[in-house]
Amino acid sequence: MTGVNLTTWILGPFLGVMTFLFIFRIILTWYPQFHLNRLPFSLIAWPTEPFLIPLRKFVQPIGGVDITPIIWVGIFSFIREILLGQQGLLTMLYR
Repeated sequence: MTGVNLTTWILGPFLGVMTFLFIFRIILTWYPQFHLNRLPFSLIAWPTEPFLIPLRKFVQPIGGVDITPIIWVGIFSFIREILLGQQGLLTMLYR
């Protein structure tokens, strides 16, 4: 197993899971009765919050809506496509 193959094997699922968690977190914001500090919702908030805290310092809520999870979905999707897509850097190195 080469280094590129190992990186692809680890990075692909990580980026996919993080994108899924951020999408799920966006959906949870539609339901304010769910508290993110209680199980099972804390399992979604715990891995995503370290990414959101620094970005919230730069991006203020728009109309009272926190858009930082949407930004992170875009960032993780972009990174995944650049590195692991059909024409991605790691995909091209592997071939």
